[in-house]
Amino acid sequence: QVQLVESGGGLVQAGGSLRLSCVASGDTRSIHAWGWHRQAPGKKRELVAGYTTGGDLKYLDSVKGRFTISRDDVRHTVYLQMNSLQVEDTAVYYCNVGSGWPPSSYWGKGTQVTVSS
Repeated sequence: QVQLVESGGGLVQAGGSLRLSCVASGDTRSIHAWGWHRQAPGKKRELVAGYTTGGDLKYLDSVKGRFTISRDDVRHTVYLQMNSLQVEDTAVYYCNVGSGWPPSSYWGKGTQVTVSS
């Protein structure tokens, strides 16, 4: 079992920045892929960014150049730096991990990101 705890969400004006963090605990040796998903009201959940099992980075087209995923393997933590935030980025952001790609085995409870105009 893996437990995930996200933090760093909040309210920010358009053009601002936020940094999300996700700390994993438990059977972290089973984690081979990391991801951040988001879900806006009335919309499907979508993968925003992630590390594949091969270590490649993946980004949703609409966040390329604005969002950066990184990780600290010693601290079992993955980050999502979000710059130039847009109103359309408003959503609940979920950290998720797994043994395969896309990661789907374990999910955090989510953190709300709200971007105001």
